[in-house]
Amino acid sequence: MVTEQLKTLARGIAAGDIVPYLGPGALAGVRDPANGEPIPADSDSLIIALNNGKPMSARLMWEFPRAAMDVELKRGRKAVHRFLDTTYGQRAWTRAPLHDWLQSCLPPYVIDINRDTQLQDSYAARPHTLVRGISRIGGTDYRFRLDHYDGETYRELEQDAVDPALPVLFKPMGSPRPDATYIASDADYVDYITELMGGFAIPSFLKTYRQGRRYAFLGLRFLRDTDRMVMSDMIYAAAAPPGWALIPEPTQKEQRFCERLGIEIIAADIPDLLRAAGAASEGAADRAA
Repeated sequence: MVTEQLKTLARGIAAGDIVPYLGPGALAGVRDPANGEPIPADSDSLIIALNNGKPMSARLMWEFPRAAMDVELKRGRKAVHRFLDTTYGQRAWTRAPLHDWLQSCLPPYVIDINRDTQLQDSYAARPHTLVRGISRIGGTDYRFRLDHYDGETYRELEQDAVDPALPVLFKPMGSPRPDATYIASDADYVDYITELMGGFAIPSFLKTYRQGRRYAFLGLRFLRDTDRMVMSDMIYAAAAPPGWALIPEPTQKEQRFCERLGIEIIAADIPDLLRAAGAASEGAADRAA
């Protein structure tokens, strides 16, 4: 039963009918080729990396935005951004298997709450629109930045200049490319989520496009309020039911949350999806032959 669900999910993502929503687990297995260190992706690993390899207090270890806020208050906002730039913009990392698969099918719309560049690398040969979150910035009512990628370089553009035929990569927490912008600390999230709830953190064309969409939540746990709040607003006006979450061993808290939103939990993980995707592709090839 689960295998058939995963095959259906994989076909839907590849066909562009289901929107992949990527969490930290999408980067599982990614390592620094020079020393074998895993990429800091989830909250705990990011906090420890931010603190020079050491855990912080239990209060700060609860989630990365809280730890980043502590560092920002002590050393400034630039210290947090330098850490993220160094981690995701300057170090080399091996490829995530999920990103290799996404590169093979190039879905028309992907949401990625990680701050790395692997999704952008996957679309490096394909023109696309990049949407990234911004916060605590003057001169604009909006909390996003739009960039057009022409196959070689990015250039900033306005909402009315977006080509609706191009794939859209939505990275609400930012990335280092083409120039760094991040949502990281508690103060960033408060500003961003406030404007997200008010409708100012999502471009108009996406507000229209996302209506009635279904989502596959991959590598994302629903244990922390911050992640749940961002996700709930990102998928506003989704289909009913809105989609599926791959969670191998969901907690009761996650089960209650997903049940309230109508999200179906599939007790599987990304490697299971990728195996199903391979099986679905082989089956389609056999039928075509």
